Amino acid sequence: MLDFFISNAWAAPAAQEPGLASFLPLIVLFAVFYFLLIRPQLKQAKQHKKLMGELSKGDEIVTSGGLLGKIKEVGDNFLLVEITKDTEVRIQKNAVSAVLPKGTLKTL
Repeated sequence: MLDFFISNAWAAPAAQEPGLASFLPLIVLFAVFYFLLIRPQLKQAKQHKKLMGELSKGDEIVTSGGLLGKIKEVGDNFLLVEITKDTEVRIQKNAVSAVLPKGTLKTL
């Protein structure tokens, strides 16, 4: 009579081995992150490194802080920049955000 209320205990099915299908969402997520975040950042860093390597005396620049000036001297890590006729400042090379076309400072 007790057998009527007690259900049978069956063994659980065998676990399947993880295949490529279980890793596919992870692979797709990594690909999206690579193309949307990592690759553009690496490209921008490469362009900035090229920009810093091409700096020369006489270039008109803008720093990341918004300082405009003309390069008077180029060192390994620092630049001497003339911001007005009698004012020169020494800044780090990596602070340069853009090189302006020649004659831009005269128009401002």
